[in-house]
Amino acid sequence: MNKTKSTDSLPALDRSKRTPLSRQVYERFRAAIEQGTLRPGDRVASARSLASELGVARGTVEAAYGQLAGEGYFSSRGQAGTVVSPSLPQHRPTRREPRRAGTTTAPTDTLTPAAAPLPLQLGIPALDAFPRKLWARLANRRIRATGAADMFYGDPAGHPPLREAIAAYLLVSRGVACHPSQVFVTGGYRASLSLASRTLLKKGDRVWTEEPGFPPTQDVLHAAGHRAVRVPVDDEGMVVARGQRKAAKARMAIVTPSHQAPLGVSMTLARRLQLLAWASQANAWIVEDDYDGEYRYAGPPLPALKSLDGHDRVLYAGSFSKVLHPGLSLGYLVVPESLRARFQETAQTWSNGCPQITQAITADFMREGHFSRHLKKMRLLYARRRAMLVAALQKAFGDAVHIDLQSGGMHLIARFDGRPETDAELARRAQEEGLQCQPLSERSGAGVRSQGLLMGFTNVASAAQAQQLAATLRAALG
Repeated sequence: MNKTKSTDSLPALDRSKRTPLSRQVYERFRAAIEQGTLRPGDRVASARSLASELGVARGTVEAAYGQLAGEGYFSSRGQAGTVVSPSLPQHRPTRREPRRAGTTTAPTDTLTPAAAPLPLQLGIPALDAFPRKLWARLANRRIRATGAADMFYGDPAGHPPLREAIAAYLLVSRGVACHPSQVFVTGGYRASLSLASRTLLKKGDRVWTEEPGFPPTQDVLHAAGHRAVRVPVDDEGMVVARGQRKAAKARMAIVTPSHQAPLGVSMTLARRLQLLAWASQANAWIVEDDYDGEYRYAGPPLPALKSLDGHDRVLYAGSFSKVLHPGLSLGYLVVPESLRARFQETAQTWSNGCPQITQAITADFMREGHFSRHLKKMRLLYARRRAMLVAALQKAFGDAVHIDLQSGGMHLIARFDGRPETDAELARRAQEEGLQCQPLSERSGAGVRSQGLLMGFTNVASAAQAQQLAATLRAALG
């Protein structure tokens, strides 16, 4: 059944006009149809309910509906109600009314519907492999069991069963021991970082970030008025000694130790201990962004940096965007016990929390064992898909391409060192052919920049598709 469309966004009735109210109702619906706000097949409110909403006589609305039906805009379906005529075209040209002095025109931009991910796009899990039927069953069960309490605001810190499930998962899988009250459910990584910065930083504070790094980290810090200090990354991870020379008294460091974004290297134990020692001595905080630490193809996932934290200086940030799908808009932040009350206060002030139903479904998915099975399946699948894309690129380019293969992650780096063009130019050519490659150089600040193309492989569904993508890239680069 089509959902009844609200009239909230339509122009209000003006009783000071000489235009009859029935004519105004008629005009507002016709305009909504022609502008695309109401579409063919959309159900409209009954004459009785709309009359009550507008504060007019029922006969006024019935007269307008009758005229709209007579002109082919509306279609009556008896007891099923009234709908916008399905025979109308999906996109009708908007009538141009003469512009009157002192009036402004309505915006003509239309909302852009969500699009499917483009080939080789970064950071998108295998959407074709997500267990939609299982998720739908869990969602239906939750919806059927919805009670009055479920329709009220939940805890801004997160749905308790989900916080418990996350804490249990982190202890077993990532070696992070925490109480559920230390877990704060957020709208994703950006929201987690914003929560941390609001609670722990002041405007103008300096923060170590990786160079090259993850662009959203810079965006969030800049918007909050903090000063990002770019610290280079080598084969062992963030070069802590360089950070100490550049800003020894920084208040925070943000790192991706399990699988550095975007180089893919893992921070060595020596560097991890060095970073923890600096944070303890400087009374600074570390945000560990474990964005895809679950995906390691050589041996088990590495323990989290947080598992080595003996002085409670590490905040652990995780997300369901990479392990389930980004449409959930769910992440979490594990904070030291000493900070729990402060973070609770910040969450209470700045957030109403994430949708309770989404959190409840995710909690069921985890507690019933589906989450761990899904991760195991994805690790095997991604290893195969990465191998297919690597083989296809090597076949298409031969010795002209060098591919960085790290032990984990969801993307690879293809380097074309013998070419005169920059990676930004190569990426532009690839994007013109519909391939969402990204230049590595844009992940760095000013100065010497590494060159290469970042390619996501998680949605490469077959060897044939991998070969087709590689051939398209070969033709694009010339």
